[in-house]
Amino acid sequence: MEVLPLVALVALVACSAAVAGAARRTPVPAPLLLVAAGLAASYAPGVPAYELDPHVVLPLLLPPLLHTAAVDSSYLDLRANARPVALLSVGYVLFATLAVGYAAYLLVPGLPLPVALVLGAVVAPPDAVAATAIARRLGLPHRITTILQGESLVNDATAITAYRVALAAAVGTSAGWAGGIAEFLLASVGGVGVGLLLMVPIHHLRTRLRDPLLKNTLALLIPFVAYAAAERVHASGVLAVVVVALYLGHRNWQVDFATRLQEEAVWKVVAFVLESVVFALIGLQLPVVLEGLGEYEGAAAAWYALAVFAAVVVSRFVWVFPATFLPLRLSARIRAREADTTWKGAVVVAWAGMRGVVSLAIAFSVPMDVPHRSLILFLTFTTVIATLVVQGLTLPPLIRLLRLPAPDAKAQTLAEAQAQSEASRAAEERLAELLAEPRNALPPPLAERLRTVLERRRNAVWERLGEVNQLTGESADDVYRRLAREMIAAEREVFVALRDERRIDDEMLRGLLRRLDLEEAAAYREEAG
Repeated sequence: MEVLPLVALVALVACSAAVAGAARRTPVPAPLLLVAAGLAASYAPGVPAYELDPHVVLPLLLPPLLHTAAVDSSYLDLRANARPVALLSVGYVLFATLAVGYAAYLLVPGLPLPVALVLGAVVAPPDAVAATAIARRLGLPHRITTILQGESLVNDATAITAYRVALAAAVGTSAGWAGGIAEFLLASVGGVGVGLLLMVPIHHLRTRLRDPLLKNTLALLIPFVAYAAAERVHASGVLAVVVVALYLGHRNWQVDFATRLQEEAVWKVVAFVLESVVFALIGLQLPVVLEGLGEYEGAAAAWYALAVFAAVVVSRFVWVFPATFLPLRLSARIRAREADTTWKGAVVVAWAGMRGVVSLAIAFSVPMDVPHRSLILFLTFTTVIATLVVQGLTLPPLIRLLRLPAPDAKAQTLAEAQAQSEASRAAEERLAELLAEPRNALPPPLAERLRTVLERRRNAVWERLGEVNQLTGESADDVYRRLAREMIAAEREVFVALRDERRIDDEMLRGLLRRLDLEEAAAYREEAG
């Protein structure tokens, strides 16, 4: 890929971020608007050719996106839903590889079966970024969201491995079924093994470092180190990243609060920028994809694209329903553990099979000498666009039509209040023990201040269950936080005025403002929670 000038890269990031920001003010999910903007820009005068390079996307963009998704996932929830997640992220991807590949082999004249299986592996993994964003916005049941997230964490590893096996068969370097199975096992078991080897030392290092700059540098390097280490031994870098990130997320409470705040802020920005750029890049690939179609141009190409899209959609329904309900009929234990499984949830999971940039990146990595490479690129691109547009736009009305039970906000707040009550009780007991020691003696006003802060934290959640101010719609705790922010703003104005009058210097101003910023951040985090 030709190296783009700096201004082109800056323009890509800036425009992608602007479109993603604008999408937040519309009911349309950001990925769909970004793809549409990319499609429109691909033929705009003066826009350079942003050819998607798999050597950039797979090792440089995929690891941080996987890391942020896995860190924010719940290891316990994923473990509780291991069966459906595994059936989708491994079973479905392999099934779709065979089903879509064989359908393409039957439909496209002259397309060899190994090349058709390459196409099947390329379009097999759904990208659940858009689906989970819609799920959160519309309040899907927590279990469905967990299953979609878990699938997206692992299915890329399955698809990349299946692609390598199919590609080896297509170019004549395959060692047969035994070799393919061995390669698959090496990639999967090896990737998990590398992640298991790295997760404890990395976490130990995170908890021992004291320099904030080193901590943030380590945080940014973790996904790339895990990915590169696994790929170095021909294992799955995707699985290594996911295993390490799940462990770090599960143990995140063991690092200090400053590290958590800094890493959360850094990764939010990284994920926002990368996701915006990735979906914009999908739309920008249109001119590249249309090059070299040759004999497949026109009505034939459109027919093949429609057929492959239909095969992708149908194959997911064919897999999801038996994989969901057959085990429930065969096992009483599974039936008891997954009692909340319904056909409505299965419909949503089956329809939330949108493809994304990983499929395009894999397609662009197909060697130039592979027969029908241009057709693979074209059909991958049309499948990604069709799933994002058709399924992405219809998923919200489908969810509303099915009337799936949304999470009970009152029950969640009640559980949070009970948890906070228990924690506050333990804190009160610990405070009494500490104040009883002579070395911890405090003046009565300061000791009472500690108790007041604890009491307010305990009451804050309970007040969300109670009545609100009829004039402002706020609870008492909402009013408290609003007044606290107003007081902080007044203090900040005075500090700045004193600096401008040269009564304090800039260094002192920064120290004073930092204290106010920490107090305001604490109030904001309580409100956001």
